[in-house]
Amino acid sequence: MEEYRRTKTTVSLINYHFVFCPQYRRKIFLDTNVEQRFKEMVYEVCEPLEINVVALECDKDHAHMFLNAPPTLSPANIMERIKGVTSKQLREEFPHLQHLPSLWTLSYFVSTVGNVSSETIKQYIENQKKRN
Repeated sequence: MEEYRRTKTTVSLINYHFVFCPQYRRKIFLDTNVEQRFKEMVYEVCEPLEINVVALECDKDHAHMFLNAPPTLSPANIMERIKGVTSKQLREEFPHLQHLPSLWTLSYFVSTVGNVSSETIKQYIENQKKRN
């Protein structure tokens, strides 16, 4: 069972499952260096925001994230931060991505995930690579 977040004024357990894709479904994660650096950046963005990365996996043309977030952040806030930072930094660090004006599409999938199915979602995300 997951721990509830507690502050002076709130008690919460908010889990999000996000899926998003690069522009034109480019297969940027076939490059394992891009995938590894992307994952590092997600952790770097999430830590100061007090977002816990429960699971994070990439397929060749999309990323799955299962995040536990504080009640002060909306899904839109979270996506704005993660997509903004990773788009800018990945394009700066990897020359073959520099020509892209933006790395990610504007759209994304998000679903709230209850405590009962948290482990199921985590396993699903972690198994994304294995099924190919």
